[in-house]
Amino acid sequence: MGNALFIVWRESLEAMLVVGVLYAWLARNAPERLRALWAGTAGGLALAGGLAYAIVSVQDELSGEAVEWFQTGALLLAAVLIAQMVLWMQKHGRHMKKSIEADVAAASEKAGGLGIALVAALAIGREGAETVIFLYGVGLEQGSALTTLSGAAIGLALAGLTAWAVSRGLRGLTYATFFRVTSLLLLMFGASLLVAGIDRLVGAGLLPALVDPLWDTSALLDDTSGLGKLLYAVLGYRAMPSLSLVLAYAAYWAVVFLVGRIGSAPAKPAMPMPARENGRG
Repeated sequence: MGNALFIVWRESLEAMLVVGVLYAWLARNAPERLRALWAGTAGGLALAGGLAYAIVSVQDELSGEAVEWFQTGALLLAAVLIAQMVLWMQKHGRHMKKSIEADVAAASEKAGGLGIALVAALAIGREGAETVIFLYGVGLEQGSALTTLSGAAIGLALAGLTAWAVSRGLRGLTYATFFRVTSLLLLMFGASLLVAGIDRLVGAGLLPALVDPLWDTSALLDDTSGLGKLLYAVLGYRAMPSLSLVLAYAAYWAVVFLVGRIGSAPAKPAMPMPARENGRG
């Protein structure tokens, strides 16, 4: 339940932030088009719901090894999307408000209410699609749809409460702080999904284990109960990992670290033009 709760909490709050930015801009500049915002928001949620239905329908049509391949692909895709999303936010998050306002201003000028609805639908649809894929990965690991849905419902309620608290200006609670902390947790969760996917590939014989196990720490920290089970779900901890698994895990964090550093590096200032000398040019 915990992973589903966290995913929906994080993604729902981001969606609420997008809606809040759009609402504030429209309230100032085009209050008569606020209805288009709500229509677009509903459309985005419908797109996410359609994706969820499509994923479940495809899985129901598959059988045998095809189901295993589909689920393994979903786990790996979710891990990649999480890393991509966090790194994108790290680079562009501080400018997201201006970008959204620029998009809605251009859409409003060119296509009126329809343009506003499309901007909202695409923004909410993207957040919803990410949430659907992440929750599908969580469900594969937890194995209980009821547990996943319960965690999602609590996460949605918690997102609303967090948005209210931030809007009230509670001390120490800001969107910047929230996204900074939760981004790290999301990356940890992404690593966990990656490990689950690699485990399946090794188990199916599609990826060589190389050395299996590379070590055995089950006597110190078993991954089937207590703290070990929590680390299993959150960090991808394995008491008896294969060499392939360790290499994939290390590569994931190396890429995240390197891309994150490149993305957060300050831009180099432009070279100043040489001053003209008096009487020349």
